[in-house]
Amino acid sequence: MVNITEKPLSGPIGRIGSLLIKPASALCNLDCSYCFYLDRDSDPYRTQPQRRMSQETLEKLVESWLAYSYPQSTFAFQGGEPTLCGPEFFARLCELQKQYGRNGQSVSNSLQTNGVLLNERWCEIFRQYNFLLGISLDGPEPVHDLHRVNKEGRGSWRHVIRAVELLQKRRVEFNALCVVSTANVERPRELYKFYKSLGIHHIQFIPLAEFDQDGNPLPFTPTPEQYGRFLCEMFGIWWPDIKRVRIRFFDNLAESIAGVKPGACNLHESCDSYVVVEYNGDVYPCDFFVESDWKLGNIHADSWIDMARRQTRYQFAAMKGIHHAACDACEYQPICQGGCPHLRRARYGNVEDLDYYCQSYKMLFENGVGKLTKEVAKLSGRG
Repeated sequence: MVNITEKPLSGPIGRIGSLLIKPASALCNLDCSYCFYLDRDSDPYRTQPQRRMSQETLEKLVESWLAYSYPQSTFAFQGGEPTLCGPEFFARLCELQKQYGRNGQSVSNSLQTNGVLLNERWCEIFRQYNFLLGISLDGPEPVHDLHRVNKEGRGSWRHVIRAVELLQKRRVEFNALCVVSTANVERPRELYKFYKSLGIHHIQFIPLAEFDQDGNPLPFTPTPEQYGRFLCEMFGIWWPDIKRVRIRFFDNLAESIAGVKPGACNLHESCDSYVVVEYNGDVYPCDFFVESDWKLGNIHADSWIDMARRQTRYQFAAMKGIHHAACDACEYQPICQGGCPHLRRARYGNVEDLDYYCQSYKMLFENGVGKLTKEVAKLSGRG
């Protein structure tokens, strides 16, 4: 574990704000070549062949979280692939939420999926209980199928497009998540047109950052310059559509500029906004740090109050503040807050390093912050 005692937080960290739940852990029905979940030596559950959240754990999770998080309770499901648990698992989730929820309590559910298993029954549940879905879709068929393949090595694009059409037909709210790799980093205009052609107007771009044991980028990892060009060109394409298309990272920048806590945790001052719940109830402070050293507890043995106050959580939250010395002199530090600790340690294992995509963000900030600042001022009546 990183020693951060010499750089404590300036104030107390907050309550746990939301959950990212992995009901099937890292297991997936696809075999994407760039997946960072499977076969990691640091995965505490890699030797467990069957990983599914039990009904007992699900009920304990719902009951305890609704009691702790009142009056606003957020459940977000991810993986691996959460739909491996089946639609009735999520129907039971919603019944338990109704059973344990209190008057005046707001409950929201979201789910990130590759879309392959979606059918009418899934849509019935999503529609009835107002789920927000994220669909992993990396672009047109040749781009998507280069990396996102099933266990037999066949592309998943046609299955995903079928899921998109079904969700639209059944009026289920969803957005697209695009992993930016060397396959699509040079094609921002093509990607933008592709999503708009499908009627998708909410998009999230996630850049790959995977390295070998010597710190060399793996072949599908873009360079910081490539991703910087991607962000700048995408921003330029998107700007005329600012009222019609939502791109999460650009929205988050506007939030930061406006003085509102951004939706993306990588732009927060400390890493304490959410926790991860594994299939067996184990709790961790971040999806990228599901490692034994960072375990906060287990919902069957520990209360949310106790886990929120664990020294391990304080240590993890404070790690965001151990940024590179160059950040202290950077004019954009108040916006990016030194970047993501995962992307700082990803290459050489040092959280004190610069975020791998620091150069990329600077390229975007130089091109877009001025425009966003004017837009924020105009919307707030100050412009």
